Amino acid sequence: MKKITFSAQIKAPAQKVYEAMLGLNDITTYEQWTAEFNPTSTYEGNWTKGEKMYFVGTDENGKRAGMISEIAENKPAEFVSIRHIGMLDGETEITSGEQVEPWAGSLENYSFQESDGITTVTIEMDTAEDYIDYFNGTWPKALNSLKKIAEN
Repeated sequence: MKKITFSAQIKAPAQKVYEAMLGLNDITTYEQWTAEFNPTSTYEGNWTKGEKMYFVGTDENGKRAGMISEIAENKPAEFVSIRHIGMLDGETEITSGEQVEPWAGSLENYSFQESDGITTVTIEMDTAEDYIDYFNGTWPKALNSLKKIAEN
């Protein structure tokens, strides 16, 4: 696993950026910026520490699929940590085996630092070597989408 980092400066208070990023007031704000990863991206669950969360969408065959995760930490407008624990294949949870072992337990962390009305959002995540190019191309687009949402 490699640790990769992305960040963006957003002209909005940290609370507004946090709420838009997590879709707390309107899930569509989450769905808009995560559409860069999958146009059908959404989540099922809540952002409370210790809660199970499904990050889902439909795959290329129209089947429900995604990640099973746990909210490892949630300090509003400061820090969110997501621990990935498995995959969802339709209604089937896969939490062990060769499909998930290489990355099970990996973290995706969101930090929010506000200064003079500008919030710096930093994403730090563990990923397999095979996905680095994908994330290097996709995270900047997703953060740009989040920036547009939060600055409106």
